[in-house]
Amino acid sequence: MTALVRNHVHVKGSRQRAMIFAHGFGCDQNMWRLVAPAFEDEFKTVLFDHVGAGHSDLKAYDSVKYASLSGYADDLVEICRELAITEGVFVGHSVSAMIGVLASIKAPEIFESLVLVGPSPRYINDNDYVGGFTADEIDELLETLDDNHMGWSAAMAPAIMGNADRPELGNELASSFCRTDPAIAKAFARVTFTSDNRADLPRITARTLILQCRDDIIASEEVGKFVHEQVAESQLIFLDATGHCPNLSAPAEVIAAIRKFV
Repeated sequence: MTALVRNHVHVKGSRQRAMIFAHGFGCDQNMWRLVAPAFEDEFKTVLFDHVGAGHSDLKAYDSVKYASLSGYADDLVEICRELAITEGVFVGHSVSAMIGVLASIKAPEIFESLVLVGPSPRYINDNDYVGGFTADEIDELLETLDDNHMGWSAAMAPAIMGNADRPELGNELASSFCRTDPAIAKAFARVTFTSDNRADLPRITARTLILQCRDDIIASEEVGKFVHEQVAESQLIFLDATGHCPNLSAPAEVIAAIRKFV
């Protein structure tokens, strides 16, 4: 099976240069529906689902391969090579920001630019590094998800989304979480929240833009600043958007920032 089928890849636009969008934990490519179309006249836009998400081929899920973010990065490289993408623009949200970082290190030719939306190289605090969570908090989060996937999704989605005055956004994220296969969601959550990619940041050679939201309980402003400090000549933009999903809550602001960068 080709990566294009396995990852339910959709390509639009006829321009030579590609812009590929990658979704975060518990989501699928539909989360980019308010952003990606804005670039179809300027780029060949590529959307896909990580294996285990959306309309990807669930039979392709391999617990060994996907026990680290490297397995997802391998898929991303494979997609780009099947589409003959070089010097493209990668736009990754949340955990996919680090997946894109790893892919760009594995195959530097595929991405000329990285746009990292709400990135975090490590969620767990470590000495002077503040990731936002203690190890015990992450353990509790994972245990709750393991015990009650639906309840965890209903409780966590509104907090992650923020924007309490727009409850429809939190409801959409909760529905997305609940559609994910529970066993795969638990495994991906463990990989996401226990990964440590801090040492990979200085290895980035692509132009890099970091988009940081305010009042983001998943990736704080302090984490955004850390990523900026570790990636040579990167740009950091603090959006007026709040919460962790500006691709849904503030798409116009995300579009404007990306367009100015590319």
